[in-house]
Amino acid sequence: MDNSYEIYSINGPVIGVKGRTDLQMSEMVYVGGNNLVGEVIRIDPELTVIQVYEETTGLSAGEKVIGTGHSMAVTLGPGLLGNIYDGIQKPLAAIASKSGAFLTKGVDTPSIDEEKLWDEKILVKKGDKVFPGEIFAECDETPVIKHRSMIPPDISGEVVDAKPDGKYNAVEPVLKVRTDDGAIKEISLSQKWPIKTPRPVKARLPITEPLLTGYRVIDTMFPIAKGGAAAIPGGFGTGKTVVQHQLAKYADADIIVYVGCGERGNEMTQALQEFSELKDPRTGRPLLERTILIANTSNMPVAAREASIYTAVTLAEYYRDMGYNAAMMADSTSRWAEALREISGRLEEMPADEGYPAYLPSRLSAFYERAGYFESLSGKKSSVSIIGAVSPQGADFSEPVTQNTKRFTRTFWALDKSLAYARHYPTINWTDSYSEYLAELTPWYGKNAAEDFIKCRSEIAAILADESKLNEIVKLMGSDVLPDDQKLTLETARVIRLGFLQQDALDPVDTYCPVKKSYKMMKAILNLNYLASEKVKQHIPMSRIKATGCFDRLIKMKTEIADSDVDKIDDIISEQNEIFSSLK
Repeated sequence: MDNSYEIYSINGPVIGVKGRTDLQMSEMVYVGGNNLVGEVIRIDPELTVIQVYEETTGLSAGEKVIGTGHSMAVTLGPGLLGNIYDGIQKPLAAIASKSGAFLTKGVDTPSIDEEKLWDEKILVKKGDKVFPGEIFAECDETPVIKHRSMIPPDISGEVVDAKPDGKYNAVEPVLKVRTDDGAIKEISLSQKWPIKTPRPVKARLPITEPLLTGYRVIDTMFPIAKGGAAAIPGGFGTGKTVVQHQLAKYADADIIVYVGCGERGNEMTQALQEFSELKDPRTGRPLLERTILIANTSNMPVAAREASIYTAVTLAEYYRDMGYNAAMMADSTSRWAEALREISGRLEEMPADEGYPAYLPSRLSAFYERAGYFESLSGKKSSVSIIGAVSPQGADFSEPVTQNTKRFTRTFWALDKSLAYARHYPTINWTDSYSEYLAELTPWYGKNAAEDFIKCRSEIAAILADESKLNEIVKLMGSDVLPDDQKLTLETARVIRLGFLQQDALDPVDTYCPVKKSYKMMKAILNLNYLASEKVKQHIPMSRIKATGCFDRLIKMKTEIADSDVDKIDDIISEQNEIFSSLK
């Protein structure tokens, strides 16, 4: 059967093949003399439409389109960690070594090094029964991550040949399996998987544990669960990328997949340089040893921008199936949605809100649905957490991408431009943000942090809510007209904002805050608020209460008390009790 056809029309990244073809929906194809990678996205009786994931400049009508017979897929195997890919899993470092600093169209470079030998321990032997997802070999992919090769999800049967422990590359067969229908399948250390198909699991499990980030405002006020999905919307200059970088560095995940989707080239360059230099706080080794970077800058082909998100989440799912907790950072999904809008416009589809295609909500929901806490086919319990940045134009959170993202994520960290102007970082607005995981995570905090952790968190949130209401009065009439109990609310809220919610990413002590320290800090703030409120009831003026210096002392504790010395906060609480017991 002839699987080659001729290009009939070209419209940017969208090309057409006239007449009936044997191509299938979502089939991967090679386009033109440079073998550009494309995907079939529409089949009509008279025209088959293909979107090309590489630059189509110079392509002309009459050039060949060759079908591959399989879907757009990524290669999964040892050697992924530490790599930097483009949106369709082409390794940028390997391409640079071949063609120089400028990307060359159609460069055919394997996604993983097919010549490198891995010191494998083979876990199955001849005669064993194997099932889909079973781990059959292990090797040290990096000094901190053990790679576990798995039986492909569509294969089960009896092992008829197994190689001994030794050094093997990623593509040579190490097993032969007779499947249930009698066929002999060769299995190597690598496999392919279509990027738009979620990898299968045995069961989706209830969420029970937070994904700790080291950010107090996140871990205490608006936590995300392991296996959860979060959105970070914010206008230009609000610090989305910095938050993503901090999460990538400190999040309590084994594997980090960071995708720069349509971001400016200088930002991606900075990110790549920083990641290559960062030391992993968990191991003291380079962070890249457990990180995969996907770079798809704004000057790269727009269609590949759409693919980059699916490529990243598929890689995260692969390590999830090994038993690792993976976290994916997408910066930003707005650029991905813009790619959908551009392709939709070239296809002359009917536009919906602000020109986005009508299927934008379903694409977003399908993407975020791939987050979760699962039992894998091999029986391991692990998770994929997805944290997606959103870049609404003019910081307008009512635009379609932000609104639809809110529908499908349960954590919403709203970044505020006014906080950025005030140099309050992270700029997560405590009034507009929320987390719907609190109920599921309450037992974990009660067991691992403190029984009254969530109670303290609720009291802190109540003080901040009261401050928000009082600020409306202060704007109109000033703070002098307020009674002392309301002045106390404003002063305590100031301590919470500056001494607790605000965090310095460049300070060696404050850059990361464990949950135990966050809890002690909350206790110190609430204890001072209680002691001061008792004195206010005794008609002692707020001016004398503030003169004790206790409020300013609390603001400094975040940088003065190291994580290993959190018990010193108990000494601060004791000092508060002594000072206020003598205040008459």
